[in-house]
Amino acid sequence: MSTPSHTKIQVSRVPGKPVRRVDDGSIAIDLWLRRDGVYDADAALRLTPAEAEVLHAQLCYALDDTTVSVITPVSKLPDCRKPAVGSQGVHWP
Repeated sequence: MSTPSHTKIQVSRVPGKPVRRVDDGSIAIDLWLRRDGVYDADAALRLTPAEAEVLHAQLCYALDDTTVSVITPVSKLPDCRKPAVGSQGVHWP
């Protein structure tokens, strides 16, 4: 399906729908597709568990900055957001 160059396609998560594991073992993320700001369709991004793990690690890395402790106390961060022992990354107070 071709899309004219002036058409704006947007993809976003469906509000209120959690990421879930489906019967075949894959991980599904429900998405809304909009064309020029108008709802067009639903879709589910399906990832294998290995792909979901890689995405999880990449999101943790992308979110890892010094402002995270302003949003969430360090004690409540998931392990993936805490620096590894001996790492030279972000130093938490």
